[in-house]
Amino acid sequence: MNRLELEAIGDEYPFTPKAMEIDGHLIGYLDEGPKDAPVVLMLHGNPTWSFYYRKLVLALRKKYRVVAPDHIGCGLSDKPQEYEYTLANHIANLSSLVANLGLGNVSLAVHDWGGAIGFGWAVDNPDKVRSLTIFNTAAFRSTKIPFRIWVCRAPLFGDVAVRGLNGFLGSAVKLAMATNKRERFTPQVEAGYMAPYGSWSERIAIHRFVQDIPLSPSDRSYQRLTRIEEGLEKFRDKTPCQIIWGMKDFCFTSHYLDRWTQFLPQAQVHRFHDAGHFVVEDAHEEIIPLMDSFLGSLRK
Repeated sequence: MNRLELEAIGDEYPFTPKAMEIDGHLIGYLDEGPKDAPVVLMLHGNPTWSFYYRKLVLALRKKYRVVAPDHIGCGLSDKPQEYEYTLANHIANLSSLVANLGLGNVSLAVHDWGGAIGFGWAVDNPDKVRSLTIFNTAAFRSTKIPFRIWVCRAPLFGDVAVRGLNGFLGSAVKLAMATNKRERFTPQVEAGYMAPYGSWSERIAIHRFVQDIPLSPSDRSYQRLTRIEEGLEKFRDKTPCQIIWGMKDFCFTSHYLDRWTQFLPQAQVHRFHDAGHFVVEDAHEEIIPLMDSFLGSLRK
């Protein structure tokens, strides 16, 4: 995304993004708020980028240091064509970013693929995790996947549909929001989601994320996801946790919410019956005070 495109969405994304070189590629990220304040680390999923968290970043940066990276291939990060877009590599990039920024005692917030990536880092660094906020996501094995996502994994068809026709992103920005909330999806908001993914080459990570969904032991990220699932026990009954869930999610249904409450029974659960997969987009006005209260309780 170039400077002019950033300026075009400036009202919605009024930040000065930063970048860090990791293994020869630039990783874009937001780093907002006082540097000596408690850290909130926000991880997006597919097919979004740090733009997804913009309302939370604006609200929380008054009291917290809010860091929101773009995974490689996403948002303002480099989009290399010859790269192994695997769960393990995304976790490694996150680990390098956290280490290079000197982040510790982190309040982790995750959505969609950010769940597996974030918990992939967290299970290896439980002493650095202060709290957990979980938006519609998973960090454990499941075979439940909507057909419209499954079919995008297919060779040739997936390439054409996801990278050629931009079908995955195009449908996601419509299906991921609750029907009665779509009026807030203004042309500028749509432009914000679409801007980093304007061409075949820029949509490579969107497709690779779909291809990397670990559904069976033959999938290359399955063993890593298994290890992450087994590591969730480290946070059970110990780590302050809240789950904020859009109940109209076509992908991460209530089945996933039920699984989370089994892994983390101490979690405060907030169900938004009028929100979809993009729960932060649908309900940020109500989520901001929840985040402020939850994070504020950690400072007492």
